[in-house]
Amino acid sequence: MSSAFHFPGVTLLVTHYNRSGSMERLLENFRSLNCHFEDIVVSDDGSKPEHVERLKALHDKYTFRLITTPKNRGLGNNINKGQDAVTTPYTLYVQEDFVPLTTFPPRLKDALQYMNERPELDMVRFYAYFKYPYLTPFKNGFSEMRFKIWYPGYKKFYFYSDHPHLRRSNFLQKFGRYPEGVNVEVSEYGMMMSMLKNKGKALFFDEHKSLLDQVNSSAEPSTFKRNFWRESNNIFITGARHLFRHLKFNYNYVKWKFK
Repeated sequence: MSSAFHFPGVTLLVTHYNRSGSMERLLENFRSLNCHFEDIVVSDDGSKPEHVERLKALHDKYTFRLITTPKNRGLGNNINKGQDAVTTPYTLYVQEDFVPLTTFPPRLKDALQYMNERPELDMVRFYAYFKYPYLTPFKNGFSEMRFKIWYPGYKKFYFYSDHPHLRRSNFLQKFGRYPEGVNVEVSEYGMMMSMLKNKGKALFFDEHKSLLDQVNSSAEPSTFKRNFWRESNNIFITGARHLFRHLKFNYNYVKWKFK
């Protein structure tokens, strides 16, 4: 067995919806990596009965607190109610379709140390689809994320992400709750704008795909589908999409008021 990694003051918060097999894989991988958290909270978003029953069966093996809801209310609500249940100073947020790699525990240990040392930090990000464009090297492969409205391009706005990250558990008090009753992208977008407007501080791991894998099997595919506008690689649609985002993001940043 690998060396033990203990994370005092950290709750592993996992959001789940109809992918109990993926949930078991995630928890088993953390166990195989010998990661020990002060608490584990699984927040379920009204999954089908067979998945809820499987989660209950996993409870005794992995010792987590299961937070349920009678019907699906969206990712925003699922994160909010899960975060409400956290009682430790820090939250490691991971969705159920991720798999931590052997490289992850040491970097999580580093991230926890940095957040303990630097109270101004709100978040440390471990995974992304692309590298954040404005970074200042920090240490051990981490960089400080920088945002200014006059920086070129619209990708500077992707400061926040629902992908795996370590954050302070007072995150919702500082930046507001996730918008509910809207789709996943709108909820994430709302938190992204709020974190920018409230001058959040974060670190980003430069090798952002080396710590965790995102795995969607045919048995348990992703429950989120993007529309044609977001997926198309047509050169004209891609160009229009980039222009639209540039205008929308800059306009919304200036006008944004987080409710």
